[in-house]
This record gives sequence, C-alpha cells and structure tokens, in this order.
Amino acid sequence: MEVSVLNIKGQDTGRKVSLNDAIYAIEPNDHAIYLDVKLIMANKRQGTAKSKERSEIAGSTRKLGRQKGGGGARRGDIKSPVLVGGGRVFGPTPRDYGFKLNKKQRVLARKSALAYKAQENAIVVVENFTLEAPKTKSFVEILNNLKISDKKCLFVLPGVDKVVYLSSRNLERVNVMAASALNTYKVLDADVMVVAEGALPVIEGNLNK
Repeated sequence: MEVSVLNIKGQDTGRKVSLNDAIYAIEPNDHAIYLDVKLIMANKRQGTAKSKERSEIAGSTRKLGRQKGGGGARRGDIKSPVLVGGGRVFGPTPRDYGFKLNKKQRVLARKSALAYKAQENAIVVVENFTLEAPKTKSFVEILNNLKISDKKCLFVLPGVDKVVYLSSRNLERVNVMAASALNTYKVLDADVMVVAEGALPVIEGNLNK
C-alpha cells in the first residue's frame, strides 16, 4: 500500500512511501482490540475506593439489645452493618484493576487498529518537521494546511519533540506522541492519524520484532 508524502504546507512532495502490508493490510482482530483497550483503560483506574468494615469503625462493643424478641434483625454493637453509621459489608478496598495480556495479543491489537485506519484512508504521511518555537498558532496553520482542523487528530513523531508538543497541547482535539509510545486506544480514538515519515520505520520495528 502506497501513500503520498505531504509537507506541512499540505503540498504533495511527489514522493510516495510503502506501508508494510504485514501491519496495515492485515485482517483486523476485534477481540484483540477489545482486550488491549480494556487493559489500557483498566491501568488508568486509581483503584483507591475504600469503605470501612465494622472492625475499622470506632465505637462501643456493648450489645445494644437482647438477642431475640426485639422484632427486628439480630444485631450486636453499634458498629453492626444493619445500623445507620455501622460498618459496610463487602465494601470496596484498594485494588489494582490491571490484568495480564500476552505481548503477541497487544501487538496484534495495534496492528489491527492501524489496519482499520488504513482501510478508512485516515493515515496522512508528512515529511519530518519541527517548529522553531512553541506556538499554537504555528500548529493550527499545519492543521489548516492539511485540511484536518475539524477532526480529532493524532500526530505520530519519530521521537519526543517538546516544541511540537507544547505547540499542540492547548488544542483539545489534537494528540502528539512518539512512535515508540503508540497504543491501540490512541489510534482508534483519532479520526485522522498524521505520521511523520521518520516514524514509519519506528512503528514497523516495534510491531515486527
């Protein structure tokens, strides 16, 4: 699959690059995508919810009423779960929501996400670029030149570029990330994926190890 290379002015450079069929032309695996996105979202959860059980509540241990004949549920001290202000039964405790997912499945999920983007013709390849200074206005010009200012965009660069990142971070519908950090969720969450030419071999190297 060949894609034309544009410059940041939106002009065709006359060159084309080949997208690796082993990544961009595979049959997408929806279940692998589901598992990888589920893992990514699970790892974002704080898991700090906590409620007190009866053993953790301060209060007297004196039995409040007789065992039988009261007409209601049996209860012991004031910390009983059946009383207002008592402990909670089986309440949440701090936990890690993450789970294990095989590396091959995670790679398949990323390949599948990229394959969907290729099928939708939602991958734009641009020449490697940088900006002289962090200016949101300069980045907005790039979006306008590429005619994607009205879409949710993911810019994938060969490496970390602090100037480009600072220029884009005030834009709500734009994400900028290094190719080595690319994940399934970010790819699927974007309407258009703008890939710097130098990022293509990095992506291919990570997914075809």
